[in-house]
Amino acid sequence: MALQFIYHYPETAGAEGDLLDAGDLREVAITAERVGFDALSLSEHPVPGARWLGAGGHQTIDPLVALGYVAGATTRLKLLTYLAVAPYRNPFLLAKAAATLDKLSSGRAILGLGAGYQKSEFHALGVDFAERNALFDEALDVLPMHWSGEPFSYQGLHFNARDVVARPRPVQDPIPIWIGGNSQLSRRRAAERAQGWMPMSGGAELSTTARTPSLGGVSDLAAAIAELREKAAATGRTDHIDVVYSYSGNGIDAPTVDADRHRDAFAELEAAGVTWVVVSDRTATAAATFEFIESFGATYLA
Repeated sequence: MALQFIYHYPETAGAEGDLLDAGDLREVAITAERVGFDALSLSEHPVPGARWLGAGGHQTIDPLVALGYVAGATTRLKLLTYLAVAPYRNPFLLAKAAATLDKLSSGRAILGLGAGYQKSEFHALGVDFAERNALFDEALDVLPMHWSGEPFSYQGLHFNARDVVARPRPVQDPIPIWIGGNSQLSRRRAAERAQGWMPMSGGAELSTTARTPSLGGVSDLAAAIAELREKAAATGRTDHIDVVYSYSGNGIDAPTVDADRHRDAFAELEAAGVTWVVVSDRTATAAATFEFIESFGATYLA
């Protein structure tokens, strides 16, 4: 499978500015699809801490609602939450939202999930930070049951579903779940229970903020991917597991400059086992965003 590319809508840093300063979401999605991107992604922070925002954190729009809007404006783009925090939601509401997105988009949803890391956000949402991994595992149990369209029962930490059934079924069986994070637990979840892994790049500082181990260079990434796929095979899995990498190579904000170096980097990632590459830019205006999308498409996707 050839390397595929995801455009991540630019995130608005801090508490100032409008979340769509980087461009009308509908027009951004249409343009990204036209130039050859394979997917569009959005992140999630429903109620971020003011201190984190002041230190460079970012606001978001609701990814599942917004991706539903994107679905109506496009025909081919995959629609990725990169990522949604599974413990923030009752898993049945998460399952219903994802199934609705998949149904309305004719099978284009990808549910990127993480355990979360912002304690203040957990407190604001009334979710016990210490329970986040248990709640994440509950969600991984419940999502396929919900999407099956068949009656089931499940006892959770804070709910008891007795002989419930959810329709309509999503178009995909199942909706792909991609697990974010570098920890051994995240890798095990991806190997045993998901259709993809989203390792976090960006260096030690970002890894510390996100409470996940730093991964290292491409050689370390390749070893981790090989290990993950070996673990998956050891469980009897024979299906494909995607690996998603966020590329922030120096100078990629000017896609036409030093293009061969970036092409070599993409080829190196593909050789390491990466199947999807996420690219974005820190544009704060629509003009700059569309210039980036058009330039990247013409240079790497044509």
